[in-house]
Amino acid sequence: MEKASAQPVCAQEALDLLNCVAQSPFDQEKCLRLLHSLRDCVLNKKVKKFSLDNQDHHQQNTDSVTKKN
Repeated sequence: MEKASAQPVCAQEALDLLNCVAQSPFDQEKCLRLLHSLRDCVLNKKVKKFSLDNQDHHQQNTDSVTKKN
């Protein structure tokens, strides 16, 4: 079992990718590298879904993404 961390699993990779797609001008090659980095993290950490904190409390059984360890 993994130790509890200050950040959710793959949080930095997800944030980096989101910030990349928000940048202007859009750098597709950089964002693609960040996408692969996030995908590697998801596979390595066996993440099933992600969710935002406020979604966990307001929604059950959604299409949003929730972290499962």
